[in-house]
Amino acid sequence: MAYVLNVAYVLLLIAAAPYLLYSRIRHGKYRDGWRQKLWGDVPRRRSRRTPCLWLHAVSVGEVNLLQPLIARWEKSHPDWEIVISTTTQTGYALAQKRYAPRMIFYAPLDFTWSVETSLRIIRPTILVLAELELWPNWIAAAQRAGTKVAVINGRLSAKSFRGYSRIAGWLHSTLAAIDLVAVQNTEYAERFVALGAPAKNVCLTGSMKFDGASMDRGNPATRKLSALAGIQDSDVVLLAGSTQAPEEQIALDVFQKLSPQHPNLKLLITPRHPERFDEVAALLDRSGVRWQRRSRLETAGSDPLARVLLIDVVGELGAWWGACQIAFVGGSLGRRGGQNMIEPAAYGAAISFGPNTWNFKDVVQLLLGKQAAIVVRDAAELQSFVARCLVESTFASHLGQRAKELVLQQQGATDRTVTLLETLAAKNLAPTLPAHPSWKKHENKRRAG
Repeated sequence: MAYVLNVAYVLLLIAAAPYLLYSRIRHGKYRDGWRQKLWGDVPRRRSRRTPCLWLHAVSVGEVNLLQPLIARWEKSHPDWEIVISTTTQTGYALAQKRYAPRMIFYAPLDFTWSVETSLRIIRPTILVLAELELWPNWIAAAQRAGTKVAVINGRLSAKSFRGYSRIAGWLHSTLAAIDLVAVQNTEYAERFVALGAPAKNVCLTGSMKFDGASMDRGNPATRKLSALAGIQDSDVVLLAGSTQAPEEQIALDVFQKLSPQHPNLKLLITPRHPERFDEVAALLDRSGVRWQRRSRLETAGSDPLARVLLIDVVGELGAWWGACQIAFVGGSLGRRGGQNMIEPAAYGAAISFGPNTWNFKDVVQLLLGKQAAIVVRDAAELQSFVARCLVESTFASHLGQRAKELVLQQQGATDRTVTLLETLAAKNLAPTLPAHPSWKKHENKRRAG
């Protein structure tokens, strides 16, 4: 199977080569880390005699997820070395910014030679994969090397489950080789077991994203950015975060319609993908509004007459959410399936998002169940929501307070995850934790089939 996968990966790389080359030239993507990706030529650890926790996070969201885990692990296990790998250029840049001087590098692609080389160089005690990373060659190589493998904050959407179900026979051995699958909820647990994960290895922890969210609007990063942008106490900030087209246009239209009656309204826009920063800048130029780029605030200073700010810097959105009173979480009016709405909830912002949020179905259900967020289905509904927040301050504050209380109630997943990893490190995976009955049912059904 390993060699079949190698051939398939090579063919995929050849097929994707024109797109990769175009993206490299046009957007500056896919330029770095190819020795690490193709050959597993990762950096050397300070000492291979010390135990090592290898944390892998695909991109920005997963990189942010690691922060509370790293803090807790290093506090309890100062003798361990933590190394961090990522896949995307933006994830790598954020990891360098957030976690240096720890060793940070690009993860090997799932070729047998690259994963085996990287494992031989690093010699991790535990390989930790964030959320959903089922790479057969990598996981098999780790098992052969005697490295324990864990998936943390595991999630398996209905769409992903349907896709993986088509190759369940191929995935069975991969899932069986994972020593721990720590999942966010029971629904995800049942899906992992149905695909082939042993029920005894699947544990429910909740979502670590609740733990990593800051709840203090007065944190140093938010204070610094607010001062840099010239945000005043009298301002009401609408932040459209992690947006995709046409959500920037929609947010801008809402601002232009409401700002004449509400001159204290300020709009912040954060596109999800950095390659779209210039596209959104051109949109703002055409609109005729007075606006600024976040990337130029240090040199140009804030313009008191500019009421729109384009946040064209990666890795700051978590702090910017703390500067807003009204939030629109993007990727939810198009086909991306939504973005993380826990961060604005933790700050107590009045939250809205579109109807297409299947990637965060569990969080959305919690928020809507507590009446802590509003679904807006189009531009008109977003305008009505923002207008109501501006006119009815108690509506906005109560909405935000319920969201903040929900986040507080959901915290604790990191502690549970660390406990499971500690047990795994001792080569004794939670033997006293029985499998949930419904998970066992799925395992029996899979075996019978």
